[in-house]
Parts: sequence; C-alpha cells; structure tokens
Amino acid sequence: MGRIAARAGRPDAVAGSDGRQRRQARLATLRVPFFPAVPMSDPVRLARRVAGLFDCTRAQAEQYIRNGWVSVEGRVVELPQHMVGDERVELDPRARLEAVEPATILLHKPGGFDAFADPAACARLVTPATRWADDDSGVRPLQRHFQRLLPLVPLDAEASGLMVLSQDGRVRRRLDEDADQIEHEYIVEVDGEIAPYGLHRLGHGLGFGGRALPPCKVSWQNETRLRFAIKAVRDGQLRDMCRQVGLEVLSIRRLRIGRIALGKGPGGAMPAGAWRYLVPGERF
Repeated sequence: MGRIAARAGRPDAVAGSDGRQRRQARLATLRVPFFPAVPMSDPVRLARRVAGLFDCTRAQAEQYIRNGWVSVEGRVVELPQHMVGDERVELDPRARLEAVEPATILLHKPGGFDAFADPAACARLVTPATRWADDDSGVRPLQRHFQRLLPLVPLDAEASGLMVLSQDGRVRRRLDEDADQIEHEYIVEVDGEIAPYGLHRLGHGLGFGGRALPPCKVSWQNETRLRFAIKAVRDGQLRDMCRQVGLEVLSIRRLRIGRIALGKGPGGAMPAGAWRYLVPGERF
C-alpha cells in the first residue's frame, strides 16, 4: 500500500504524463494540413485564373484566351501566360471552344513594291483598319492574325492584284508543291498594235528564258486589255510575251489564283490596299 501511494506521488510520474500529453498535442497539430493564405493580388497566369473562374481545364482556358474570348479590365488579351493580379477578368458570353487556327490573308497588293524582297512592307498593309468592308468570311480579327505572315506566290513589283499571306503551313505547301498546276488569271493593259496572228501566238508558240512556254488562254477583254489564264508564270514573263507580239504593257493585275479570286461585294471589287480572310472551306 505504501509503495502504491509513493509511486503515485512521484514527481517524475506526473512529468511523464504531462510529457506524453504535450507530445500527443504536437502530433495532432502536424496532422492538420496547413494552407498558407495567398492574396488575390499575387500574380498568376491568365490561363490559371480563367480555369478557376469559369470551371474549365487549363487547356480549355488557353483555347478561350488564344481565340480572343477573354478580356482583362475590358481589353482582350490573347496570351495565356499573361500575368494578372486583382484585375477584372471576363469571358465573352459568346465564347465557344474551337481549335486555334492559323490565318490566311488575301490582299489586293498595290503596284510599286516587291512583297518578297520586302515582306515587312506587305505585312504593314494588313491591319484591322484596312480590312475590306465587304469581307463576309465571318472570321473575328485577332491580334495574332497579323503576326508572322509570309507572302506566297510571287507577283511582279510593278503589278497589283491578289497576294496571299499566310501563317498556315498547309496553305504554303499547297501553293509551293502544286505551283505549276495552279492557274492564275491576269488582266494586262497594253498599248500598241498587235502583230498579225499575235493573239494566237500569245496562247501558243512563244518562249521565255530560253524555253518554250506551255499553252495558255488569252483573249481580249476590251480594246486595250488582255485577259490571261496561265500556269507557272514567272517574273517578267507577261511583259516579255506582249513585247514579242508588238505590245507595250502599261499595267498588270492578278485577279485569281486557282479557284480563289480577289472577291466582289455589294460595293464592288475589293480595292487596292484592302484585304480579306480566306474563308474556311475555300481551296486554291
């Protein structure tokens, strides 16, 4: 009995009990997950913020952003990596998930510059302000549509007319690989008196650059304008062909590449310096 009372009254027994309680309390706190408070002002990527706000995946958020459906403080932002803090982020009510497609621009190039020698000069013509008013493609203009546009299908510096600028590798391959099979249409304004049988010779029997030219279709549009439907035309070729039959070329305008034409709307043909989108489904 004395041993029991003595053991119960030992100070180290009390200390051991208190120590166990303290250790158990510490273990209990370690099992509680700790989430540090992150203020909204801490910058995060826009894609992350959109995914959180609008209950979508990060990949879907990036699609919304790249397709111009997301605005930050009322300004459309197309970069998923754009950093945002407390700014107001909104998703356009019309937003829909769709593939991020590259753009192809059809420009009515004015005469007087070489789009291939100076592609930047050509690209400077393509701005939201110069979009053709009658463009009925339904494509929404986005900032990324005006970046990294490559000119395709050469056109003489002095000539005007249809010029293709594209971000789309599929379009580039089509126009490069099938260049010799795609027919182009030109209107050529001329001066002078055509040589006997000149119209027939323009379509059959001329040469250029030391080689015989394949047949092409040539007709008079009016008294001063010839219409050419021709494949694999090279720089300077139309001028040289006309010179061989006694005609001086005053101007050249390309109307069509394959099945794609400059375009006509309620206000008439697309004017020089204006552009339109290649409509989804249009093929050269």
